[in-house]
Amino acid sequence: MTEAAGVPEVLFVCVHNAGRSQMAAALLDHHAAGRVRVRSAGSAPADAVDPAVAEAMAEIGLDLSTEFPKPLTGDAVRAADVVITMGCGDVCPVFPGKRYLDWRLDDPAGRPVEQVRPIRDEIDARVRALLAELLPAESP
Repeated sequence: MTEAAGVPEVLFVCVHNAGRSQMAAALLDHHAAGRVRVRSAGSAPADAVDPAVAEAMAEIGLDLSTEFPKPLTGDAVRAADVVITMGCGDVCPVFPGKRYLDWRLDDPAGRPVEQVRPIRDEIDARVRALLAELLPAESP
């Protein structure tokens, strides 16, 4: 956990930071309600969040309209307690003492919202399980 505030920090990483990592970050931020610091990044960021991803998230009340893909930096990885990769391969820097998880999930890029919903729901289930691990006594 980050020493200063005792708040765990999670970094979600995918290639374009336009789909999976954006959904995961929004879901964890929502469920954690300020009890976890959340970031997302991409190894090769896209220009914008995938429209079908934004639509699927809006359906469950989460607004991604102000979000944008961000580049992966060594500083972001160093700041994180848990780094969750989603198809970024070997481009994610590895630092000792960090917890790394690789979530194998379908890429929502270019898919219609009907095909994005199951990916969103799988991410939501994983995010809830992660939150229960990070904050076992406080989880919803």
